[in-house]
Amino acid sequence: MDDLLDALARLDARLESLERRVAALDHLTQPATSLSIQATVPVKRGPAASDPVLPQEEGVFPVVGKAMLGIAGAYVLRAVAESGSFPKVAVVVLALAYAGTWLVWAARASARFASAAYAVTAALILAPMLAELTLRFRFLPASATAGLLSVFVVWASALAWERNLAPMVWAAEIAAVFTALGLLNVSHDLVPYIAALFVMAVAGEVAAAGDRWLRLRLFIAPAVDVAVLILIYIHSLPESSRVGYTPVSAPTLVLLPSLLFVIYGVSIASRTVLLRRRITVFEIVQGVIAFVLTALSWLWFAPGGGRIGLGVFCWALSGACYAAAFVYFDRIDEQRNYHVYSTWSVALVVAGSFLVLSLPLAVALLTVASIAATLVGARMARLTPEFHGLVYLTAAAFASGLLLYAGRALAGTFPTAPHWMVWMVAVAALLCYGVVPRFESERWNQRLLRLLSAVLAVSAVATFLVSCLVWLAATGMVLGASHLAVIRTLITCGVALALAFSGSRWQRVELVWTAYGILAFVSAKLLFEDLPHGHSGSIAISIFLYAVALIMVPRVARTGGRKAKGVAASGKGN
Repeated sequence: MDDLLDALARLDARLESLERRVAALDHLTQPATSLSIQATVPVKRGPAASDPVLPQEEGVFPVVGKAMLGIAGAYVLRAVAESGSFPKVAVVVLALAYAGTWLVWAARASARFASAAYAVTAALILAPMLAELTLRFRFLPASATAGLLSVFVVWASALAWERNLAPMVWAAEIAAVFTALGLLNVSHDLVPYIAALFVMAVAGEVAAAGDRWLRLRLFIAPAVDVAVLILIYIHSLPESSRVGYTPVSAPTLVLLPSLLFVIYGVSIASRTVLLRRRITVFEIVQGVIAFVLTALSWLWFAPGGGRIGLGVFCWALSGACYAAAFVYFDRIDEQRNYHVYSTWSVALVVAGSFLVLSLPLAVALLTVASIAATLVGARMARLTPEFHGLVYLTAAAFASGLLLYAGRALAGTFPTAPHWMVWMVAVAALLCYGVVPRFESERWNQRLLRLLSAVLAVSAVATFLVSCLVWLAATGMVLGASHLAVIRTLITCGVALALAFSGSRWQRVELVWTAYGILAFVSAKLLFEDLPHGHSGSIAISIFLYAVALIMVPRVARTGGRKAKGVAASGKGN
């Protein structure tokens, strides 16, 4: 131990001697510079714009020189560790104190460049030392290395907080993040380094809450996401494919991704709800990524009730998002927060329904939710609940098989009798379209809502009519492909005429658009169904019906529109 103290004393004396020499050189150059300036520059003349500006306190070269002295000291410590002359514990403690001292100097440096240079020096001292002690010398366990990386980042953030020294924090975070990812990949011990990355993420989010170093989150979050994704992927493989990796229990595999979601979920909620900040694109994307990783871990590693637990959590989180959207963000200056939280809500309701309930119950719940949301939106004259009702209805139509049944009923092989869920969703589609109000001065989003609702409702009606007519025709004859093609052409052309008239008559432009869309559908149907599979008689009938529809739909639309305008004018005159 005495030899160690003597060596440290000699090292300290040598560093002080070098610093005194550098300081002496600085003092020698400054008088010569000032004398030269006084001799050649008049007193009354101010400095010209082209005159070089010399550093007043510390120049670049002295700062770099001191940083290189710090690196040299790190190599001295490495040589001492390799020699085996001193206990490794003493060398480790000394090296940590050495790196921490450079961080303190970085925080106290008067110039920003000096602060950044000393912080980089501290990072270059600590990161390689920890990597060698962990991988080469096998002295530090992974948990200790991860803990030291966490302490280094937190210590750097605390020292830089008062003066808001962003370069100092960036240097510490970059070194710690890359060291953690590298050791995670090489050592195959994932959990300690993921925990260290979580500490760095928390430090970054705490700083963001104080409006400091916001861009640092863009660097930390992807690293944490990648680490958690590696954890999930590696442990989703068969056991024979992950030989050499440290075993991780199933609760830990669920807990770590959940902590990721908690960290960023709490940060996003506190910034948007408590601090009334506008949610950023980064927060939107990171929130979704964290939730997806959490959901994957619950579905793959949670016990038997993990699926139901995740679904219940989705419902609870959806309620919280709905409350935040309609209570906190229902203002003009917080529209982005309002739309983001409400979109998350509707997605969580749909996900929770399919995770918790059986398919018939999920379809029934979404159908009821679509009607309720549409009614609430119509009563409050709000578009967002009506769009939510449309999303619920579309999800129910897809899950129940309505969309598939409609496609096969209107084109291709005719399906068998549908399930009762199909007709339930079809009735809900008609009801929701009837409830959607018509605004006086409609914008594009209002027209889009009405158009999508009309398409769902019209598809349900056309499917019902084709099914009924096919059933009636099948009672008296054997239907072939040509007969089925004619029935479909007849129904679709008739529906197009009805939509053109009703849309122009009652000023529902979305019905007229749907009518022209149906004509485009019939055009494709003639090419791909009637002509290849029909005979001369059925093809002639289909073409005749199509020609009549092409002639009559524009005429009916114009006639109905003139009548509607005449009725409106007479009403105003009365």
